[in-house]
Amino acid sequence: MVMETRSTKRKKLWFASNHEGDNDLDRITDLPDAILHHILLLLPLKSIAQTSVLSQRWRSLWSSFPDLDFNTMNPSKDICSTPMLKSKRWWSSMDFIANVLALRDKHSDLRTLRFRAHLSFSHLNGLIRRAIRCNVQELDVEVATGDYFNFPRGVIMSESLRVLKLRSRYPGFRLLPSSVMNIGFQSLHTLSLSLVILYEQSSLLDLFTESSFPCLKNLNLDACFGMKHLKVCCRALEDLTLENCFQLNSLDICCAKLESLRVASCFDAYSDKTWFKVNAPRLRSISWEYNSITASSSLVNLTSLHKASVGFSLLHENLSVEKLQSVCNFLSGLSHVHSLTLESQCVEILSNKNDIINLLHPFNNLKVLELHTGFEKNNVPGLAFLFRSSPTLHTLILKIINDLKIERRQWNRDLWDLSTSAEEQYWESQLQTLRPFLDHLKVVKIHGFLECENEVSLAKFLLKHGKDLQEMTLCAAKFCNSKDSLRRQKVRSQIMGFSWASSNAKIVFLLSSS
Repeated sequence: MVMETRSTKRKKLWFASNHEGDNDLDRITDLPDAILHHILLLLPLKSIAQTSVLSQRWRSLWSSFPDLDFNTMNPSKDICSTPMLKSKRWWSSMDFIANVLALRDKHSDLRTLRFRAHLSFSHLNGLIRRAIRCNVQELDVEVATGDYFNFPRGVIMSESLRVLKLRSRYPGFRLLPSSVMNIGFQSLHTLSLSLVILYEQSSLLDLFTESSFPCLKNLNLDACFGMKHLKVCCRALEDLTLENCFQLNSLDICCAKLESLRVASCFDAYSDKTWFKVNAPRLRSISWEYNSITASSSLVNLTSLHKASVGFSLLHENLSVEKLQSVCNFLSGLSHVHSLTLESQCVEILSNKNDIINLLHPFNNLKVLELHTGFEKNNVPGLAFLFRSSPTLHTLILKIINDLKIERRQWNRDLWDLSTSAEEQYWESQLQTLRPFLDHLKVVKIHGFLECENEVSLAKFLLKHGKDLQEMTLCAAKFCNSKDSLRRQKVRSQIMGFSWASSNAKIVFLLSSS
């Protein structure tokens, strides 16, 4: 047995007298509310509610918790069995949400309320009124109702609300008159509305004005059925997204601070009177996806444009003169862009309508060009035009759409016995007009490479004349099979076997994994 010294005994007595009751000390509980709320935010709401059984202190933390995301949980009996809630009978998720709001500390503000549920309009209004009384800052709601409902008036005059996201399932909700809507939302900076019924209010020309929504920075409108005319002029707006507005006839955007614009699946494809206008001197990014071609288009003052992606939805190939001119005006309005992606429909239009391409403005600032194309023979003039219009291009990306057509997979058996093909002769005929493009091009990536005549001719032309070319990547399509291996090797040998303009160029052959 080891004997304790006097010094050891004195140290033990001092420690015991100065730390009496430490066994019962809960250091986490003593942390400030803000820190504990931040820690709890990492947990699902169900787990946060369960902490209320620990002590009065944790019940207080639960009743004042500022971020209620009911999408992270399903109401269940174990939550209802907590001492704080066991006296309540919870018939549905709406009862659960309503009771949590009713039991909140009246002196604690609500930062976020997020839920999705099937409910009546009166229940929705009741929940929103309770949230507004708690000075909610972010309201994110997805609801399904048995009938159309009106936009909840309770949120309009809220001084605390910063973010409002209201998504409706079928049948949707109706907006209130603009005269009612635009007198409020003085603090709102993000608005997102989905499945809005506007058949009785088809023109939203006086809702998003310079005087309304003074702090609005982000606006997202999705599936606005019946909306035919939209004007957006909010002075603080920076990000605008418009989706699935198939009946839209006119779109007018004039926002001095707008930086990002995305319009997808919009405009009435059967109307000959559709138009849009964009005036946004600070616009940095525009995404135009699967929209019907409008009869008129105008892009004004896009001098800050950095990135653009353009794709159209075509019902038929026979476009009117007005719509062809509209495509020309649209692309000319992007002339300041630095990075441009064109979907296959754009390449097809430029390839088949030679009468409009001479009207386009050159892309003198363009550094990255990505083209999606079927690379048929009729596409070659359109590609040549785009190359001529990009005199300072750094990177060219071609994504060839291989739809397994026989003509796209067909080998020209005599091609490799000829010194030059018709396509090579065409590219050589364009050499002088393509000199600026060839003198600046550094990187080429071709995806879906099948070693067919069109793409091989282009690859050889770029290698032969690209004086500053540094890297070419040819990524073969997945469905190239072993039977083609011998011919593929012969093609690659030809590509590698002639003199290149750039001594620094390297070429990489890859096989696509997708």
